[in-house]
Amino acid sequence: MSADTSLHQRRRPLTEAELEAIPWIHLLNSDERNRAAQDLKVADAAPGETLCRTGRPVTYWFGVIDGLLKMSTDNAQGQTMTYTGIPPGGWFGEGTALKREAYRYNIQTLRASRVAGLHVDTFHWLLDHSIGFNRFVMNQLNERLGQFIAAREIDRMNNPDTRVARSLAALFNPVLYPGVGEVLRITQQELAYLVGLSRQRVNEALTTLAAQGSIRVEYGGLRVLDLAALRSQILPA
Repeated sequence: MSADTSLHQRRRPLTEAELEAIPWIHLLNSDERNRAAQDLKVADAAPGETLCRTGRPVTYWFGVIDGLLKMSTDNAQGQTMTYTGIPPGGWFGEGTALKREAYRYNIQTLRASRVAGLHVDTFHWLLDHSIGFNRFVMNQLNERLGQFIAAREIDRMNNPDTRVARSLAALFNPVLYPGVGEVLRITQQELAYLVGLSRQRVNEALTTLAAQGSIRVEYGGLRVLDLAALRSQILPA
């Protein structure tokens, strides 16, 4: 599914249940759906496996069936900047696929994940033939723009509680990540990787947010009780 041969060799057709879980598949007519279903492939990626690497040419448009991915880049000094996490239901890389250019970021799994891929040629075929698919991609691009603007704001925030709150809110975006629902399956260590803080500091922030009534920490994940409060979280530094 990517330049990694091992992952490419593990690809297989989607089951009917996996196909039904893809948000944009229901926007296609029967001919478009058949074309997409024949081309879609899925593979199980191990923790820490890389799906996309900076500088590699795009071959697939990817989506997360299950698991959690990280989008990041490395600067000249070797420091990693994480842009966002990608939870279940999220499809990404449409801008790169549209332009058929090389990736400008890395995509890596934070845990064992099941990832689907649509070949870039079929992606463009759907753009040429499906109004529903075009609207989905347009909405994705619009939401993604807002997401990255918010990510730049988060990166400049000095208050860790605010960073955690805003980062969590981004992962609960119902347009980009419709598979999340009200509960996000994520560990404190995984959230720490995404936010760029220590696990201990993330734990303190989650305790604060839970006391405010914005979230509830549950076994294996987090439940959002007040998404608007997370999005507007502004605390003193």
